[in-house]
Amino acid sequence: MTFILWLIAVVLVVSGIFTIFARRELLWGIVLIVVGLLVGPGGVSIFT
Repeated sequence: MTFILWLIAVVLVVSGIFTIFARRELLWGIVLIVVGLLVGPGGVSIFT
């Protein structure tokens, strides 16, 4: 379960960074990064 949450968090953060730099959508990119940090098992997590 921890690995799945970590994988989802990585995908969200990477897609947020891609959204900020490639598509120039700052707000949506920040939202994806924050959600990725909340889902991830390291640091802050809303599931543990």
